[in-house]
Amino acid sequence: MTSESAQTVIAASGIVKRFGGAVAVNDVSLSVAEGEIHAVVGENGAGKSTLMRILAGILTPDEGAVAVGGAVLEGGAKEAIDAGIALVHQELSLVPEMTVAENIMLGSPPTAAGFTKTKELKRIAAAALDEIGVSVDLDEPIARLSVSLRQFVEIARAVARKPRVLILDEPTA
Repeated sequence: MTSESAQTVIAASGIVKRFGGAVAVNDVSLSVAEGEIHAVVGENGAGKSTLMRILAGILTPDEGAVAVGGAVLEGGAKEAIDAGIALVHQELSLVPEMTVAENIMLGSPPTAAGFTKTKELKRIAAAALDEIGVSVDLDEPIARLSVSLRQFVEIARAVARKPRVLILDEPTA
């Protein structure tokens, strides 16, 4: 599918974000169509992470708007997640004592009658890892993994949600 025929999945228009007197993002517009890959590059302090957090609904722009599938986001991170936006932060947010599978499904484990469906949890986690081409023991505690494998687990967590838009904020950091 070419970008000319692809539907716009996420669009930001006229985004401005200030922190006190400092302008972190100034009049940024961005449109991403289905199937496209974009890179936002710039020097440290240029506002890249701030823009990514705005796209993911974590920060509210002072000016401008973000729309997913044509609908303007107004309700913060939960609304963005529900709209299919997944952000992998550069800072790890894993629970060291929990397993790889538990971390991938953290916050949304499959349940029945209040109990976690362990086989389903592992199936979904394994599929997410397979999708990104990483092999790691699902029962391994995160604390025992290298930093690079932990980053892959973060990415697999986002992929497991089947997002419409996957944002990687400095995944090589």
